[in-house]
Amino acid sequence: MTIPLLSLIVFTPAVGAAALMFVRNDDVVRWMALGVTVLDFVLCIAMLGGFDTSTHEMQFTETRPWVPALGITYTLGIDGISAPFVFLTALLGWISVLASWVAIDRKVKEFMVSLLAMQALMLGVFCALDLFLFYVFWEAMLIPMYLIIGVWGGDGRVYAAFKFFLYTLAGSLMFLIGVIVLYFHGGETFDIRTLMAQDLPLQVQSWLFFAFLIAFAVKVPMVPVHTWLPDAHVQAPTAGSIILAAVLLKMGAYGFLRFSLPMLPEATVHYSTLMLVLSAVAIVYGGLLALAQDDLKKLVAYSSISHMGLVTLGIFTLNLRGLEGGILQMFNHGVTTGALFLSVGLIYERTHTRSIADYGGLMKVAPVYTVFLALFALSSMALPGTNSFVGELLVLSGAFAANLAVGAAAVLGALLGAAYLLGMYRKVALGPASIGMRFKIRDVNAREMAAILPLAFFVIWIGLYPKPFLEIIDASVEHLLAQVHGKGGAQ
Repeated sequence: MTIPLLSLIVFTPAVGAAALMFVRNDDVVRWMALGVTVLDFVLCIAMLGGFDTSTHEMQFTETRPWVPALGITYTLGIDGISAPFVFLTALLGWISVLASWVAIDRKVKEFMVSLLAMQALMLGVFCALDLFLFYVFWEAMLIPMYLIIGVWGGDGRVYAAFKFFLYTLAGSLMFLIGVIVLYFHGGETFDIRTLMAQDLPLQVQSWLFFAFLIAFAVKVPMVPVHTWLPDAHVQAPTAGSIILAAVLLKMGAYGFLRFSLPMLPEATVHYSTLMLVLSAVAIVYGGLLALAQDDLKKLVAYSSISHMGLVTLGIFTLNLRGLEGGILQMFNHGVTTGALFLSVGLIYERTHTRSIADYGGLMKVAPVYTVFLALFALSSMALPGTNSFVGELLVLSGAFAANLAVGAAAVLGALLGAAYLLGMYRKVALGPASIGMRFKIRDVNAREMAAILPLAFFVIWIGLYPKPFLEIIDASVEHLLAQVHGKGGAQ
């Protein structure tokens, strides 16, 4: 009997969330949540251990009838594009629990239930091979994240949660309309693999392309539908910011990879220049906004807009280097920006301020912390030897091949990244010691170190030896490009 590995990965957090409902002791809740997320992570390691990198075909597939009258099935499967993000989601699950160990001191059970439910739904998005099932997971994600921001966030949490919900709901409604249109024009099926093989008229493809663009652009987020992101990040608790930046933003880029490129190849090729320009605008605009920030969380939030612009830039170069770089950079952004939000959260727990002006001389009182902060800042600016350098180099190489002006704009964004990150680090770690801070700050403890070290490990590993990660995505990327250029015409 074949073990339904993907179902176990998706629903282990959901079962854990249900079990937590019957636990009253907060300490037990924390340990149970940690145990569930670690178990899920172990299952993902087993999944990667059995993953065949030589094929683009979906693996570990499971299919069960769900609503036969409408052709809806419970179908799961992963390929080289989705596998890294299943792993990333599981990795950040237990890191988020550790990050919340002390920071969340009220309604602990409810928070951990929301966090585990969120993880299950995110995993479902990356594993779903039925379009209706995908939409259910995609839409249901709004609820636990809304609660995480709205209940456990900062003083402006209600406004931020409401804004997040409205923006993402509007995008989801456009996605639902697109799903319905695709169902009727694609042979009345929700099977994603079948829909990829359809040859839709250009007019239908164009309409669907913009419907999906609205939905995915909100999630990425792309300029000008990005304004919900800084508010959500600033108000969310540390774990919420980690999950939001490291996983939720990837959902939009993943939607382009899973739907727009393979299902709408002619429209993708036709509108690729538009997408490259929008991506370049996001890279530069996000960098300029980050440069102007005095709030640590806002700086990292606006940097996410710039870095995700780099991801969409890589995707819509529609060449091998750019596309592989975009996917690798999605993973890298999850690791690095998740680590930066974790770092901001750790120092905020000690000082209860996010203003860069309030800090100074942290190197003297928290040397271990500042070493890790330096590593993650250097990774975010794509220093050679770190993970982001590999992805950014591939994206820039693909961008210059696709459009010289867009490639130049991306380089400007990289220079802005160096400016705001080095400026932040100089003020926080190396600047004059803040008198008030000196007596409040202690260095990282063992629990915090356990959350930081895995992220630092991937920063260095991918930076020095990216081959295993590129091997996972190679076959699927080549097949995706064949789908785009085979049906959409050569670029």
